[in-house]
Amino acid sequence: MKFKRHTKISHGFEQINIAPLVDVIFQLLIFFMLSSSFVFQSGIKVKLPKAITSEIIKEENLIITITSENVMYINNTVGTMKSLNAELAKKENKDRLILIKADRRSSLGRVIDIWDLCRELGIERVNIATNQEK
Repeated sequence: MKFKRHTKISHGFEQINIAPLVDVIFQLLIFFMLSSSFVFQSGIKVKLPKAITSEIIKEENLIITITSENVMYINNTVGTMKSLNAELAKKENKDRLILIKADRRSSLGRVIDIWDLCRELGIERVNIATNQEK
């Protein structure tokens, strides 16, 4: 009596069930969405004017920002002309570079007031931030 041999060897499953894989991926997605914190960096939106002759400044400087609504910020904190006068009168700020970031739509008079205050206090290194025109 001769028996038949089954020479067919099954290699793996014929179909892979991906439902558990989809469940795990979905749970990971929900976990990361719930555990991540969406913190937006608060910043001051300023559209700088364009200039052909602008240079890149690489020094540490005191930044005075003027928004389009003429609100003044001194190193990212809201300030007034009195607080700016007190900040610029400090001895360590006398030799620092002052950078004025004024929005295109801000008042030119506000920029001139800050510039005059710097001249009164003997600060000569005052720059106005611009975007380089291409």
